[in-house]
Amino acid sequence: MARDAMPTGHDSHQPHDEHSHQPHDEHSHQPHDSHQPHGEHSHQPHGEGGSGADGTSPGEVWNERFAGTVWPAEPDQTLVELVSPLPPGRALDLGCGPGRNAIWLARRGWRVTGVDASSVGLSQAEARARDAGVTLELVEADVLAYVPPAARFDLVVVANLHFSPGEREEFFSRAAAAVAPGGHVYIVGHHLDSLGRAGPPVPERLYTEALLTTLLAPLAVDVRRHERPAADGGTPLVDAVAWATAPGTHGIE
Repeated sequence: MARDAMPTGHDSHQPHDEHSHQPHDEHSHQPHDSHQPHGEHSHQPHGEGGSGADGTSPGEVWNERFAGTVWPAEPDQTLVELVSPLPPGRALDLGCGPGRNAIWLARRGWRVTGVDASSVGLSQAEARARDAGVTLELVEADVLAYVPPAARFDLVVVANLHFSPGEREEFFSRAAAAVAPGGHVYIVGHHLDSLGRAGPPVPERLYTEALLTTLLAPLAVDVRRHERPAADGGTPLVDAVAWATAPGTHGIE
C-alpha cells in the first residue's frame, strides 16, 4: 500500500501522500498538499501493509519517514467542509500518521480511534493531541491487517492510502463495514489524471471516480475531482474525493 510520501493537507494538501502501503510509495503518507506533498499518505507503506524493497516492514519504513520530516498539522480541508455540519460521534482514522485529521476531529468533540503501522507517527500524534488538549485512542497496526469492529463508527477516514488491486478490495470492504447506520466514509487520494506528477508512479494504485464508487458499494457514494495548484505552477494536480453514506438512521451514542 502506498502512502503519500509527503505530508499534505488536502489542501493545503501538501504532502498528502502520507500513507502508502508500499513503500511509500504507495501509500505515501505524504501530506496532501496542502495536498502537498500529497503524498502524505501516499501511504506508502504508511502502515499499511507493504514492505520496503529490502524487506523492512511498513512500520519501519514510515518510522524513518516520520522521524525525518515535519508533517503538516492542518486537517484536510475537504474533510473539514464535509464533516463540520455533522454532530460529533465515533470516528476511525485509518493510516492516521501524526494525526492531523484525527486531532481536528477530536477538537470538535469526536471520539477518535487512529490506526497506523508507524510507532513514530503515533507518538507524534499523541504528543500533538496532548498539546491540543484532546485524547486519541491510538492503535499500532498495519491497516491491511487491522479489522475494525463492525457498524461501530459514525465516520471512517482514509486519507492518502494507495493500495494495489489485490489489497484494496478487502480493505475497503472492512472500512465500509465499520460504518454505523447513517454514518459516512471519507476517502481522498491521488487521481489517475495525476499519474507521473503526484502519488505512486503505478497507475493501478491511483483512484478514479468509477473505482471509488465500486469499492464503496453498496454505500451511497458521491465522488468528486478536487484540483489543487501544482508546486511548479503548471497544470493543477487532481485528487479523487469520495463521501459515502451507509443506509439507515444515524444514531450517535
